Amino acid sequence: MSANMTLMRDKDLYAQILGIQAPWLVREVALNLDEGEVVIHVHHDPQVPLTCSTCGAEVPGYDTRDRRWRHLDTCQYRTILAAEVPRCNCSKDGVHQISVPWSEAGSRFTAMFEAVVIDWLKETSISAVSRNLDLSWDQLDGIMQRAVKRGLDRQEMTFPQHLGVDETSFKKRHEYVTVVQDQDTGHVLHVGDGRGRASLDEFYNGLATEQVMGIESVSMDMHQPYIRSTLDHIPQAEKKIAFDKFHVAKYLGDAVDKVRRQEHKVLHAEGDNVLKGTRFLWLQNPEKMKDATWNALGMLKDCALQTARAWAIKEFAMTLWNYVSRTWAAKAWRKWLSWAQRCRLKPMTKVAKTIKRHLWGIINAIVLKVTNAGAESLNAKIQKLKRWACGFRSRERFRTAIMFHLGGLELYPEGIRRS
Repeated sequence: MSANMTLMRDKDLYAQILGIQAPWLVREVALNLDEGEVVIHVHHDPQVPLTCSTCGAEVPGYDTRDRRWRHLDTCQYRTILAAEVPRCNCSKDGVHQISVPWSEAGSRFTAMFEAVVIDWLKETSISAVSRNLDLSWDQLDGIMQRAVKRGLDRQEMTFPQHLGVDETSFKKRHEYVTVVQDQDTGHVLHVGDGRGRASLDEFYNGLATEQVMGIESVSMDMHQPYIRSTLDHIPQAEKKIAFDKFHVAKYLGDAVDKVRRQEHKVLHAEGDNVLKGTRFLWLQNPEKMKDATWNALGMLKDCALQTARAWAIKEFAMTLWNYVSRTWAAKAWRKWLSWAQRCRLKPMTKVAKTIKRHLWGIINAIVLKVTNAGAESLNAKIQKLKRWACGFRSRERFRTAIMFHLGGLELYPEGIRRS
């Protein structure tokens, strides 16, 4: 077979692989063994008029710019697409580079290459993708940002009914972001800076009136900035804000642990170590305890311990979440509050005051049957992303990663679909 025929077959092969069609032509395929690269040279047919990428009108040419894009490897050789891309002179939109069919504006990778990188990023850590595909973290961040922007641009208006609002740590030193989740789909709708009121205001201000009117519940912890923002933006929010069981249990569990630590300090000074190493016994859910754990707790809770009394108060509160009637639920919680406020255990009386102030939202959670468990599961996934990335340099990168993995977005370049 002649060299010309081989070259022709290579050009046709890469034209097919890359989807190169008129007015673009594969001019040359060059193998550079020293660099370990295959370079596909593509040019625009000079006989075909240029088209403005913005308005679509036929326009005169202006000049050309040399551009290179990385494509999928060929037989383990890095594959580069090179082209002299024309710039046009449009009377309406000015001088600018025309679009190319194999890549999106601003990218130095072909669409097919970006799609493969997106698949990799969904499956493993950023460092693993960087190492195996020989890409810098800045390049990977650029691919993720373009993917998220595509996904957000393609989003149609949704009407979430049940929202979950939670904070998650961005870095050490108490740096946070606010995450809003659609509890029905599990998708992240918004990531805001910090955990102040403005971070949630930003989300609510971006909603259309019909979206706001369709919200039936907002599950959150008892964080005042979130409460104030929701009260100001959501009609009848006092009946829609729900302080769910998970957060109430956390407050009560922390109070029980404070009672245990105080009591252990006193008992230890007297030579009694009965509470030593029992922290997690008092914090576990009894319904999920193994027999050995339950037996160990049983011996302690029957003792005349302040910790056992605090534990009983906590566990009684956990039985008050199955009511249907708002009236009966409120009556049961007021009975519990009376017990907790008279128990003479300072950590328990303190948390009882907090629960009393927020009882209206607890009753909402019971009656509406909503929980923030989805947001807590989401938080665990976000923390996993942080471990994968070994932390994030900026909030913008953290936000991009959350929306990339958890936003339910259509991430792939135009014309590429995955099942």
